[in-house]
Amino acid sequence: MERVRSFLAWVPAEVFAALLLLLAAGLALALTRFCLRLLYRLAGRYGRSFLQVLVTRSTGPLCTFLVILAVGTVLPAAPFSYATTLTLAQVLLCAFILALGWMLVTALNLGAEVYLRRFRLDVEDNLLARKHVTQVRILLRTGQTLLVIVTVAAALTSIPAVRQYGVSLFASAGAAGLVLGLAARPLLSNMLAGIQIAMTQPIRVEDAVVLEGEWGWIENITSTYVVVRLWDLRRLIVPLSYFIEKPFQNWTHESSDLIGSVFLRVDYTVPLDRMREKLKEIASASRFWDRKTCVLQVTDTPGNMVEIRILVSARGGGNTFDLRCEVREKMIAFLQAEYPEALPRQRTEITGNSLDGLLEQRRGTEETVRRAA
Repeated sequence: MERVRSFLAWVPAEVFAALLLLLAAGLALALTRFCLRLLYRLAGRYGRSFLQVLVTRSTGPLCTFLVILAVGTVLPAAPFSYATTLTLAQVLLCAFILALGWMLVTALNLGAEVYLRRFRLDVEDNLLARKHVTQVRILLRTGQTLLVIVTVAAALTSIPAVRQYGVSLFASAGAAGLVLGLAARPLLSNMLAGIQIAMTQPIRVEDAVVLEGEWGWIENITSTYVVVRLWDLRRLIVPLSYFIEKPFQNWTHESSDLIGSVFLRVDYTVPLDRMREKLKEIASASRFWDRKTCVLQVTDTPGNMVEIRILVSARGGGNTFDLRCEVREKMIAFLQAEYPEALPRQRTEITGNSLDGLLEQRRGTEETVRRAA
């Protein structure tokens, strides 16, 4: 180093020191990228797709980490003044902590991605997959939040001026701490609710739910809120704490099997046995029916009609709704085509005495009209 410095004696010391740090950073960056690119090509040659993903995802944080490490190693040899060296050392320490946090977050994301590769949500029986995906996503986002908070706090406390300011602020201003705690209460409440949801799982990804009078599916669960995809493709954003504090319907909590109901009001003359046969025929021909439940019952007799309840089962809320609509349409068409007299109608019975009274009343009305004329 002394020989190089004597050879470049005409260069100012501060400029030489800066060039030395830039050279160390450039060499570290070039060497790291070369090694990673070589590893990427070798992984592709031997069919290691996961290793390629690992290299791609870790390139940014790893290059940053090694560049900071190289600059920190060369810094003591750079001819800076003591004050400049101390300032740069503090900056490098702060950057080192941030880069380390970045690496940990990346490692956490990769670990979650590798774990979730074993589960598929695009299959019909995906209860176990939805359970694991929900747990991992919630815990992943909670872990990311905690890592970011700890990393930023550690980076700030590595700078003496900031650390002293923070200590004096929280030591002398209890009111400020109280305000901060009240402001952070919703965030902490949702974070704790997220951990509770991950453990107890009242909801999972792609669960069919009914809340606030809306029906939809759980599309995404973040660390603070849940995105519900409604049946008409709107999105309902709900805080995590909602699912802990308020009741809601979960149609696929234990399984995706559901029973849908169809109500028809028909005349008393309706042939029930023939309707049951037709219902079996309709359900058997439907691609939505799961071959489990197919029942037709008379549940009420409101006035001069008969109320018929049809129960049919299917897998999933969407299939159940489609099956209900199909059964309702085809049963109505069946009654219209073969038993039109069984459709709802009003009956009025007129006895002989009542008919004579009506005729007498009509004659009296006509006589009154003639006299008035």
